[in-house]
Amino acid sequence: MKQITKHVALAVAAGAILGFAGPGGASAAAPDSLDWTRCSGPGLDPGQQCATLDVPMDYSDPDSPEIRIAVSRIPAEKPSARRGALLLIPGGPGGDSLGDPSGKGQKLPRKVRDAYDLVGFAPRGMAPSTSVDCELDPADISMTKRLPWPATDGSVDANMATARRTAEACARNGGELIRHISTANEARDLDRLRAALGEKRISAWGVSYGTYVGAVYAQLFPHRTDRIVLDSNNDPDHTRATRNWLAAFETGVEDNFPEFAKWASRPGNPHRVARTPAEVRSGFLRLAARLDRDPLPWPGAHPPRLDGNALRQIMLSSLYDPDDYPTLAKTIRAARAGTVPPAPENPPESVLQNLAAVGVGTICNDVDWPDSAAAYQKGVAASRAAYPLTAGMPRGPMVCAAWPYEPKEPAVRVTDRGPSNILLVQNERDVASPLAGARKLRRALGDRAVMVTVNSTGHEAYLANGNACGDATVSRFLATGERPGRDVYCDW
Repeated sequence: MKQITKHVALAVAAGAILGFAGPGGASAAAPDSLDWTRCSGPGLDPGQQCATLDVPMDYSDPDSPEIRIAVSRIPAEKPSARRGALLLIPGGPGGDSLGDPSGKGQKLPRKVRDAYDLVGFAPRGMAPSTSVDCELDPADISMTKRLPWPATDGSVDANMATARRTAEACARNGGELIRHISTANEARDLDRLRAALGEKRISAWGVSYGTYVGAVYAQLFPHRTDRIVLDSNNDPDHTRATRNWLAAFETGVEDNFPEFAKWASRPGNPHRVARTPAEVRSGFLRLAARLDRDPLPWPGAHPPRLDGNALRQIMLSSLYDPDDYPTLAKTIRAARAGTVPPAPENPPESVLQNLAAVGVGTICNDVDWPDSAAAYQKGVAASRAAYPLTAGMPRGPMVCAAWPYEPKEPAVRVTDRGPSNILLVQNERDVASPLAGARKLRRALGDRAVMVTVNSTGHEAYLANGNACGDATVSRFLATGERPGRDVYCDW
């Protein structure tokens, strides 16, 4: 779930404003064309363009005020081969894809770039779209607070206190918009964007949390979809949503830690931490327990100490990508010696505040969470016993345990009703979106979807890990519409 544990980069600037409004999921009137201007910002392709789009804050209210959505695009490279627009749906909640036409979009093979305008956006609430900010206490935006890592004895009392502080701050400072940030509203915004682009149907590549957004869009607007790729997939259970994704870290870590342990025990590895994979695991658990009892000062870090939960959070983040394994290994080696590695760099506080507010709004407005500390305590105790690497965090109380608002509508249930035009691609070992959850989305979609399972480790599958079979299968579908007749396994 990169949407929870990875930081977003600063968003690029957007161009001129265009608006149209109406209730429900459909446009009240045909929109004008978007007013595209050249984007500003470092590292962008000179061909990337930016614009903004106005959408209703509240789709249930015809008189709702409008908010702005920042969008970007690089037009199809071969106009004669153009098929339409490919939405790049970011992870999160709290990510944006404004830079993706210039970034990951350029990894797409030429035949895909020829066929599609590559379109990015900043979801509602994310700067430079109309943004939200809960003005949280800076201590409460650290990852060991935003995720419900329990106390050293397993207590969730401090988690509940953090939830109350965060919920109160968002209610006080988040404005009306904080109540209208949700997956369903993001999907409605995307349909307004589709219309503003002049497309009868839209293709999409959604990643991580973006797979849920894409699935919800395909449920709300099934006949406005063209070719849909969902990459690194979440359990779509509409009664639990993020609660299930949080719980999935239990199995996700167990799927992935053995790969780290093999790497970290390999002879000749300069970052080797033990002689065998079993010793890597047992040594990690001992070190985390020691740091629970006796944290190390960590100047410049946030928070400024390396305790057991900080180590566990570094473990969780490092398992997203095998390229990050050295970060965890270096931390283990330093802490064993009683020292700490250099403090990690963080984005500016304003970016983290915005990310936190969008994440809170989305996960709490999508579904109602229990408010009983006792229920969470029971789940945490069971999780700590069965999954010691994650120490009970995946069943702990996030801010939604104290959220003061009821969801404005039931969460969208993903079903098998709609056109058969969805391709799922999934790494076999994904810490944030485990294969077990992807299989649940596959079952929910039924004959609408086919799934490609890739023999790879890490989060994000398509064009992310060099699996030629998986990449070719997805690229062929986007470029030609050709999709496997059944679910396939890509071993290479």
